[in-house]
Amino acid sequence: MPPASEAAFRREPIRSFVLRQGRVSKAQQRHYDEGMPRWGLPYAAAPLDFSAVFGRHAPIFLEIGCGMGETTALIAATHPENDYLGIEVHAPGVGSLLKEIATRELGNLRVIRHDAVEVLRDMIPAGSLAGIHVYFPDPWPKKRHHKRRLIQPPFVALLAARLAPGGYLHCATDWEEYARQMLAVLTAEPLLRNTAEGFAPRPEWRPQTKFETRGLRLGHGVWDILFTRRSETARSAG
Repeated sequence: MPPASEAAFRREPIRSFVLRQGRVSKAQQRHYDEGMPRWGLPYAAAPLDFSAVFGRHAPIFLEIGCGMGETTALIAATHPENDYLGIEVHAPGVGSLLKEIATRELGNLRVIRHDAVEVLRDMIPAGSLAGIHVYFPDPWPKKRHHKRRLIQPPFVALLAARLAPGGYLHCATDWEEYARQMLAVLTAEPLLRNTAEGFAPRPEWRPQTKFETRGLRLGHGVWDILFTRRSETARSAG
């Protein structure tokens, strides 16, 4: 029987995104058409065998919402000892990420174009991830839209269940009110432990993104939230 958080996802058609139509350039479409057969993974309601996907045994890191892919590709290029899986639904971003993979000749990065909730629920084995990155998700600033935000208790419970003990969940945003909500939601998840007293300094593995640069230019702050998964022993001990 699946945990309560996963059972809720199976009952309700919750989505981790709102699909906005964006123009796909000819170059993005070309890289999409050429790259998906090589580096794309189709959605399937069956757990992935990461050693078969990457041809080796290595720590697996997941990024949800890769945007245009520059940060995802840079992290993968900087850490060839790790393997990375990026989830993105918007075609222009997927095309751009596939271009980065081809240009940088990255053998340690794969892409899934599908809803992150269903990918996490159906394709990622429990306890299999060394880290999860959620960088600058849509803040949905209007109060009536807060229910659309990605970082909500059921989804965080699902993310935590997919982390190996000691694995981390790293979120970042340039929207202070959302940052405080993220911090509260992650703090309330019993499988997770904060690595800092509140917000964390930006860790070395996260490059400064275009979203971050834009936010800083507009005078926004940037907040990093970094939690690790507790061991079952530590969770039982409180």
